[in-house]
Amino acid sequence: MENRKLGKATDKRMALLRGQVTALLWNGRIETTYDRAKEVQKMAEKLLTKAINSYKDTVKKVETRQRKKKDKKGNVTVEEYKIELVNDGPTKLAARRAIMSVVYDVQLEKKFTESKSAYKVRAGRIRHPLIEKIFNELAPKYDSRAEEKGTKGGYTRVLKNGFRRGDAAEMAIIELV
Repeated sequence: MENRKLGKATDKRMALLRGQVTALLWNGRIETTYDRAKEVQKMAEKLLTKAINSYKDTVKKVETRQRKKKDKKGNVTVEEYKIELVNDGPTKLAARRAIMSVVYDVQLEKKFTESKSAYKVRAGRIRHPLIEKIFNELAPKYDSRAEEKGTKGGYTRVLKNGFRRGDAAEMAIIELV
């Protein structure tokens, strides 16, 4: 099936759709024209399918590390401890990079009443919050939904919302199911 041109050059059209897909995955719901919504739906469904098919691929590794401690007398003791590392497997890493090439990077926003230190604790070491949301929240949710219903796909819904005042463009709401 051919893509809709949406009255824009390819680079501008792709930037527009990438922005709308990012907003949809981050917020869960956006309002746009019907034709744009159908294009955003195609892109979002493909990205979510990639995430669902690969979110379980992780590699666990246990490492022993050493830490040097000094007591009050100046004696140095070496303490060993074990740390469990969980890294992405090859398919999850490839899917993560493919999704990152499509969506824009969204940063967590500091809440109005939140202190700077509380924001740093909440944000933690999350470098790409949208990607983490896709792999940690959306993919498991839609994977369990697919197992319950026995079907794959159908992660988004497009609802017609009447016509826009001014240019009479057909409006639609697209949301994650």
